[in-house]
Amino acid sequence: MTDTLDSVTVAQYLADHPHFFEEHANLLGDVRLSSPLTGRAVSLQERQMEVMRDKYKALELRLSELTRHAQENAAIANRFHSWNQALLQVRSAVDVPHAVVQGLIDSFHVPGATLRLFQVAPEFDGAWFASGVSEDARLFASSLQAPYCGSNNDFEAVRWLDDAEHVKSAVILPLRKPGSKGPAFGLLIMGSPDPERFTSLMATDFLVHIGETASVALAPLLA
Repeated sequence: MTDTLDSVTVAQYLADHPHFFEEHANLLGDVRLSSPLTGRAVSLQERQMEVMRDKYKALELRLSELTRHAQENAAIANRFHSWNQALLQVRSAVDVPHAVVQGLIDSFHVPGATLRLFQVAPEFDGAWFASGVSEDARLFASSLQAPYCGSNNDFEAVRWLDDAEHVKSAVILPLRKPGSKGPAFGLLIMGSPDPERFTSLMATDFLVHIGETASVALAPLLA
């Protein structure tokens, strides 16, 4: 009595004998498979072509996605470069905060941006960037170990923005001395009336770079 072969045994046999279909080439046209695309019976060769087309389509979609991400990253890098150039053109320390903020608005097309510094030198005590900061805001700034990116939950820092009542999403960046993980010396804020402009699902790599660059540029203003 002949034992019935199960599919695993057949599959293993074919794997162990890669020349099987070379020796029995006629089977390539004789074996009929059900196509999940058309529902009709097709030859093994036709089915293999369908599988290969599916793989190529998946690869094309993946390549298209990678290309889109690369283009987006290149665009962000160009904007970051433009912002850096604007900062390097500033000659007076007191003008740096405005250059940081206006550069973000111009280069990154951010609807609104502002900042506040907590530990400025005495000659800057009366400046706009050193006013109206509560102790809670300072504690909040130091508690941030990474950029906040998401919905505006009525943060005090967001209320420093012009037209703050219309801000639905925001980015809040802690400012620290280069290389320091200690208390923050300020906050950099960006806001938008679009709730989807800044979300918790966004990558924050470039936001970290923005915060670090702003921190270096603003450090000369500190006491």
